[in-house]
Amino acid sequence: MLLAQTIVSYGLIATKSSTHTKHHNRVRGYSWGFHGDFRNIAVVSDRQGSHIGMNNQVFDLQTLAKFEHPQITADGQERAHVALSDPQTLWFNTGTLCNITCENCYIESSPTNDRLVYISHAEVRDFLGQLKERNWGVREIGFTGGEPFMNPEMNAMAEDCLSAGYEVLILTNAMQPMMRKKVRSGLEQLQATYGAQLTLRISVDHWSGALHDKERGIGAFERTLEGMKWLRDTGIKMTVAGRTMWDESEEQSRAGFDALFRAHGFDIDAFDPGQTVLFPEMDANADVPEITTACWGILNKHPDQVMCSSSRMVVKRKGADKPAVLACTLLPYTDEFELGETLEQAESPVHLNHPHCSKFCVLGGASCTA
Repeated sequence: MLLAQTIVSYGLIATKSSTHTKHHNRVRGYSWGFHGDFRNIAVVSDRQGSHIGMNNQVFDLQTLAKFEHPQITADGQERAHVALSDPQTLWFNTGTLCNITCENCYIESSPTNDRLVYISHAEVRDFLGQLKERNWGVREIGFTGGEPFMNPEMNAMAEDCLSAGYEVLILTNAMQPMMRKKVRSGLEQLQATYGAQLTLRISVDHWSGALHDKERGIGAFERTLEGMKWLRDTGIKMTVAGRTMWDESEEQSRAGFDALFRAHGFDIDAFDPGQTVLFPEMDANADVPEITTACWGILNKHPDQVMCSSSRMVVKRKGADKPAVLACTLLPYTDEFELGETLEQAESPVHLNHPHCSKFCVLGGASCTA
């Protein structure tokens, strides 16, 4: 038997008819549904307890685990969702191949991981056309990996984006792939033509060589510093991405980075979160709270502050005919966050159904862009 009381407890309405929902299920003569962008969901109570159904799948509310149901939390509340309200950044993953293997890489990049293959110059150009067609208003194009400079078309892709008037942000470890003669020559030309429109964000996990190398391998810190010194001397704008995985306060971390930047003459403000980004550590197995619609008021936050309100990422999966558009840069292998093959398809809202949504984006307040 369908109980109106059960549905009302989730902030929903059961009626004989509804004009507010696109999709309805019919149970014992009642046509009903969730208000908003929900599909084919039913809450049913019977002698065996309460269950929730969606798209012909039934979930037992008594045993529902965290992050199991796309639109309902384990305690039966409506999961928070985020609309693409103000697209500012379109990311391209250039491929998951990297010149090093880090101890804790969220995307598992390595010299052998090609689950995401090199995206091509032509594919990036196609999405630049889609940006104009959809009138997204994007100001920035970001490139991440893997190591973007492993992709032989990285500089050409950056050139297309810069010439179209976008700011370009490239995330790099500033090591051997960037330091190849042909790559450096291309970067010098981009700098001469576009100046501060181009920014390279350098991965420096910690301001000390010992802890940076613990994550990236012995000698990695010095090789990264060598690349940063070349960027400094070439006049290419730099920012830094660090991590907060060590037992020190943010103030201590920023003071350490400030000393490092001053020692080497790097024009980077360690106390500006836009120039020195300190990312919270991500652990998909961590016990974090789910984000409900009620959390916005409790946390005094707004969906517009979450990264997926302003960005999407394009990837090319190994064996795929076309690239796909994802909701989040942090979840490249989670099918639920793949929105389609076009920017139009990627305009749908995103339900915050992953631990990273809670710890990294909502509670951690992090963003991949400045």
